[in-house]
Amino acid sequence: MKPFGSWPNTISVFRIALVPVLLALLLTDSRTAHYVAAAVFVVAAATDVLDGYLARRHKMTTVTGQWLDPLSDKLLVLAPILLLTVQGEFPIWGTIIIVVREVAVSGLRLYVGNRRASMPASDIAKAKTVSQTLAITLYLLPGVPTGIRIGVLILAVALTVYSGIDYFLRVRSVIGATK
Repeated sequence: MKPFGSWPNTISVFRIALVPVLLALLLTDSRTAHYVAAAVFVVAAATDVLDGYLARRHKMTTVTGQWLDPLSDKLLVLAPILLLTVQGEFPIWGTIIIVVREVAVSGLRLYVGNRRASMPASDIAKAKTVSQTLAITLYLLPGVPTGIRIGVLILAVALTVYSGIDYFLRVRSVIGATK
């Protein structure tokens, strides 16, 4: 049974459902809980690959999936970094850059969507997602050296900025193609 219309949508809803679990684990002051939180985060991130594959491979793309998948992705990334920032575990500069990019690109996608156009994720955006996932995972895991965390976060932030700029540069050609 597919309770949300398709398997990809069901997987996206599952990813959203894992966010409160992840946050509850992060609020627990326990190394074990943080290891479990990292595992939950990695599993949730992997479901993004799975739902995208299923939607494309089996032609299960839906209008609901077009907003549900990005929403679940944003919640999965933004919720833990915001909580970790409040807890003093994640650099605020990284949080600000990631949040601003995600809000700006979401607004841009809404603008493009209102013009009956589409902006699929670019290869650089996919690299951004992988680097953010790795950076967040390193911040979820206890005992990872600060230098490694910061180094991966700098890479993730650089790809975040670059992919955001790329979306804004591509919008003209996408909108122009629909006229």
